[in-house]
Amino acid sequence: MGLDSAQEERYEPRAVSPVAFDATLWDEPITGIGLYTRELYRALGETGLEVQRWGARHTGEAPRGHLNRTGWTLGHLPRWLSERTPSLYHAVSNFNLPLKRTRGVPYVLTVHDLVPLLLPDTVSARFRWQFRLWLARSLEVAQQVICVSETARASVLERFAVDARKLTVVHHGVDHVERVAPPDSTTVKWLDALGLESPWVLYAGALDARKNVELVLRAVERLHDGGKRVTLVLAGQRWFGSGPIEEELRRVKERGVDVRMLGYLADPVFYALMKRAGVFVFPSRYEGFGLPPLEAMRLGVPTIVSTEGSLPEVCGDGAARVGPDDVDGLAELLNTWLSSSTERASWAGKGRARAAAFSWSRAARKTASLYSALR
Repeated sequence: MGLDSAQEERYEPRAVSPVAFDATLWDEPITGIGLYTRELYRALGETGLEVQRWGARHTGEAPRGHLNRTGWTLGHLPRWLSERTPSLYHAVSNFNLPLKRTRGVPYVLTVHDLVPLLLPDTVSARFRWQFRLWLARSLEVAQQVICVSETARASVLERFAVDARKLTVVHHGVDHVERVAPPDSTTVKWLDALGLESPWVLYAGALDARKNVELVLRAVERLHDGGKRVTLVLAGQRWFGSGPIEEELRRVKERGVDVRMLGYLADPVFYALMKRAGVFVFPSRYEGFGLPPLEAMRLGVPTIVSTEGSLPEVCGDGAARVGPDDVDGLAELLNTWLSSSTERASWAGKGRARAAAFSWSRAARKTASLYSALR
């Protein structure tokens, strides 16, 4: 379910102000949901809405202080909502609404994905149970639910008894990559010192089992065995269940494959690195949205994704696709693209054209329209 252009514009910003906006990830290291939080908050403010940040550790209009996110949401947030009565409360982290409705304060929930339920081995058992039970309750108490893709919406409807009429798809934007500060001279020197011989291959994301990094490693290894030297750069942090992936990484490196593990990088460094890549590969087995490949596409980097989850929906014809277990197919694509600047330029153009349709201002207008419908 979505909103057409006329519906997007049919709202009165001041009529639904102030909005209490879930900022529990604001003062934490920025993850995908943290980026969503910051960009949607900024874009909502540009529509004319008064949006208050609630639940950040130290900043915003209602900081939680020393309390953890769960304790604040379940123990303190309901009282604050009753006493301060904002126009609505928007929780953005999949399931973190209070367990009961607050009189006069509608709830909006953003669901990004159902990874703990669809791929249970990629999270701890404790988190899996918390996710399942709290999400079920949050879907009950929410008056509106934003799903970040049709894929995410379908996943919710398949697994929970929820009224489909209150689930609306609002895609992310990707134009934030254009606002990232350029790298300073020290960063440029560091990137130059890496000695990456163009064109090289980039994967960006956590070393998460569902991200399927092994496919990239094996495809590059296949090319190495065939006599083609390829440099693979991995940018991302360790994650739950990353042990087997790290073992595979060590095995491939011991065979002489050129793999560079750079870990987590700050935004100016990361996007400067991404712009230099010859090919971006993101073969995830499941994504609720899949922002990294769309970022690469926006920056003009030829992109390959898997055929799973939301990636075909989001990337459309702007990225090439391979099956999540198709080592030969990925190796063949990489060989073709790395050998042809013409092929890379063609896919760079397709990616830019597709990514141009995703903006945070559009996401904010759709979200604001949903807010308006609650009053």
